[in-house]
Amino acid sequence: MSKVLIIGGSRGIGAEAVRQFRKAGHDVVFTYHRSELDADALRQETGATPVRCDVKYSDSVRIAVEKAVSVLGQIDVLICNAAIADFNLINEIEESRWEEIIDTDLNGVFYCIRYVLPSMISRKDGCIITVGSMWGQVGASCEVAYSAAKAGVIGLTKALAKEAGPSGVRVNCVSPGMIDTEMNASVDETAVEAIKEETPLCRTGDPTEVAKAMLFLASDDASFITGQVIAVNGGLVI
Repeated sequence: MSKVLIIGGSRGIGAEAVRQFRKAGHDVVFTYHRSELDADALRQETGATPVRCDVKYSDSVRIAVEKAVSVLGQIDVLICNAAIADFNLINEIEESRWEEIIDTDLNGVFYCIRYVLPSMISRKDGCIITVGSMWGQVGASCEVAYSAAKAGVIGLTKALAKEAGPSGVRVNCVSPGMIDTEMNASVDETAVEAIKEETPLCRTGDPTEVAKAMLFLASDDASFITGQVIAVNGGLVI
């Protein structure tokens, strides 16, 4: 069984990924930022180990990775899931908020990979899964910062797949559509219904559906898949 580190695993898609990987028998460490109660509840539910981490800061990520390695022994699978979003016109976004979104959603992925990848390369084996968004593929009005960060994650994934492939490390991106998570709970109901109408499968997604795509990408069944953006969006973006 694999040793898995899930960044941003206390809620939503990340928490479901913790559940699915533990259910499949993998050893899991997951990080959380502020959701300590959620993290402890998930620990009790699954037996996975929580570690506090603020992915905006390189040192915080380094310490979290060191703790994960002390628990797991090594990291076979890295899932970069931590993200925040904002809904605002570009000229109304505070510069500090723009920086916070880019630091969390894009730079945080870089920091995580930076500290995990060398060990994978030395072993010539490993799997990295980033989490993008359909808005990183096509852009979303009034979500410029989030769209830009997720587009960066997709570009990072494709470039790193080429760079790390010769060392036996696979890198793929899961790109969710409208998923029923706390992050999307504040989206106006009318907007959600409009998205459902535009979606070929005529509904929103469940976090389990995204987590199972991650589980597949981490498995031997996906051993010849790298550099891909796996869309879990009901066909809204094709």
